[in-house]
Amino acid sequence: MSEPMTHSEGAGEPTRRDFLYITTGATAAVGAAAFAWPFIDQMRPDASTLAVSTIEVNVASVEPGMSLTVKWRGKPVFIRNRTPEEIEESKAVAIADLKDPLARNANLDATAEATDVARSAGEGKENWLVQIGVCTHLGCIPLGQAGDFGGWFCPCHGSHYDTSGRIRKGPAPENLPVPTFAFTSDTVIQIG
Repeated sequence: MSEPMTHSEGAGEPTRRDFLYITTGATAAVGAAAFAWPFIDQMRPDASTLAVSTIEVNVASVEPGMSLTVKWRGKPVFIRNRTPEEIEESKAVAIADLKDPLARNANLDATAEATDVARSAGEGKENWLVQIGVCTHLGCIPLGQAGDFGGWFCPCHGSHYDTSGRIRKGPAPENLPVPTFAFTSDTVIQIG
């Protein structure tokens, strides 16, 4: 024979047992959130990382033919003020002669061709070249104003880049990447 129902069970009102279940569940949820928060919080970028996600570089003292290397996101970035001769030499190269026909410029569409203008700071600022200075073969740091094409040369495995940072000879599969950047004034470049 079954036990008779109490008044509160029959009427659908909460019992003490229901209250204990709800209280225990809420306490467990708060405890789990308090336990998990340090693990979730540690996944956010450190303040020092956020501080270097964007940098500004004053290039007023970089004369034509000179280069400057800065550190951005833990990688070297080559900034070069090219001479008119270097620009003309780079413009004369046909896209069909390039090992990698894509510009690899984060400021342009991913399918943009590796023309000299597409690899530079753009119309009116073709003399400025900004690129991440890491060889696309195995991540070495190329030497500037070196190699068969007067641009960059990676002595580790023999990759030669031209004065636009395009791979021309050697095992590297891609052109040196161009990061997101913009001129905030005539002499200041913001990278990132």
